[in-house]
This record gives sequence, structure tokens and C-alpha cells, in this order.
Amino acid sequence: MTQMKPEIGAWVSIGAYIVLSLTKLYVGYMSSSEALKADGWNNFTDILASIAILIGLLIAKKPRDDNHPYGHSRAEHISSLIAAFIMMSIGLDVLVNAVQTLKEGEYVKPDLVAVWTAGVSAVFMFAVYMFNKRLAIVTNSQALAAAAKDHLSDVLVSVGTIVGVIGAQLQMRWLDPVTAFVIGFIICKTAWGIFKEASHMLTDGFDDKTLQKYKQDIEHINGVEQVVDIKGRMYGNDVVIDVIICVAPHLNVVTSHDIADQVERLLEQKYGVVYAHVHIEPYEHED
Repeated sequence: MTQMKPEIGAWVSIGAYIVLSLTKLYVGYMSSSEALKADGWNNFTDILASIAILIGLLIAKKPRDDNHPYGHSRAEHISSLIAAFIMMSIGLDVLVNAVQTLKEGEYVKPDLVAVWTAGVSAVFMFAVYMFNKRLAIVTNSQALAAAAKDHLSDVLVSVGTIVGVIGAQLQMRWLDPVTAFVIGFIICKTAWGIFKEASHMLTDGFDDKTLQKYKQDIEHINGVEQVVDIKGRMYGNDVVIDVIICVAPHLNVVTSHDIADQVERLLEQKYGVVYAHVHIEPYEHED
């Protein structure tokens, strides 16, 4: 697993979703199950999202150049945004179709084959979820971690489809389109979550609690009198930290530089920070 690349996970997702979406859409239309059709369209959005993520991962691998001194890592976040827009559009379409079916009240009793299709899909998708979750941890890929979360929601959607179809078999035929509505809502909710996280990263958002941990550890380094300011941002999977520290004013350049090196090593070895910019200022005692 350690030798594997995150784009392998994207390829696995694309292959799985192609099989599942085609199967669910075919069986859904043949068995007249609104829930299974919605589940199939859900997986179709995942194909497009996975392709966008794959493109982002491939672009992110490009080396630094004159126009991109920090590399191309943010391409992952842009691909996540594109995936979110695609998912939201199809999710809204599923919601509209479900509402129309409920409004018209023309319920059709779906065939039990829809239950078996959804059940097998849930088991299969859970296996894909476990694979990509583990791969995301090993490769530290934010995009793949987001994809894994979507896989888990797909498992829950398939379970919901089973409930809807079985309910329709038990004369609660309204439950099938209601389940389709819930699935559409889940698609939109997942899209919003991906959009929110990606836009947070692209606008240089960073967790304040994590920065406080960095600050506390830096202040414990021998020679650091005070941490004046610390900022963080993400470039794809890479963390970039800007920190201003104060040292005793009588220290020479070499000693001050050694302290800055200790700060960089701490952030790299303990937290995996790729880039740390340490600015040094003389410490002034308050009277």
C-alpha cells in the first residue's frame, strides 16, 4: 500500500461507479423503482466527480515552475469544486423528480430485484470505501479522503433504497419516491460539504486550534522568547506556515538562525509541515 499512488484510488472509484450506475439505472427503470433510479443517478454524479478528482491529482503532481513556485497542489481543491457543482445539479434534478412523483400520486410497485441490486451495491461500495479511506491516509490525499466520505454516503443511500423498495412491497408505495427524495437531499448535502471544504482551503482557511498547537510547541524551544504571530494555509496536501518569533537581542546571526532551524525541524518532524517561513525579531522586555 505504501507504494501506491492516490490516483489509483480515483481509478478504482471510476470503475466501481460505472458498473454500479449502469446497473442501478437499468434495473431501476426495468423494476419501476424511483429510489433505485435516484441511487443510480447518484452514482453517475460520482463518476463525473471521480474523473474531476483524478484530473486534479494528475495536475497536482506537476513540478514547480516559474508561474507556480509552490507547485500545482491546489488543483486538487479546484477539481473538488467542479465535482461539487456537478453533484449539486444532479441532486437537485433528483429532488424535483421525486417531488413531482409524490405530487402526482401515481405510485408504482417496484420489483424485488431492486432490493437485491441495492444490497449487492452497498456491500461492494463499502469495500471501495475501506480501500480509498486507507489509501487516503497513506498518501495524505485530501481529495481522496473527500471521495472516501462520498463512498460511505453511497453505502447509506443504497441501504435507504432497500428500505424504500421493501416499504413499497408492503403497500407503502409512497415510500419509494420518498426515499428518492431523501437520496436527492443526501447528494446535495454531500456536494455542499465538498464545496465548503474546498472553498475553505482555496481561500487560505486554516484550523485555529492546529495553529495554537504549533505555537505552544514553538514556544517551548530553547531560545524562543515569544511567538508574535503564526499563520497557516494549505497548498493541496502541503501545509505552509508563516511564523514570527522573538529571540534575545544579544544573539548573533548564527545562533538566531539555528533557533529558526529548530522551529522548522519541529514543524516538519512532528506535524509534517512542508514549508515553514520563520521570521526573527529581537525580544523587547515590557516594563
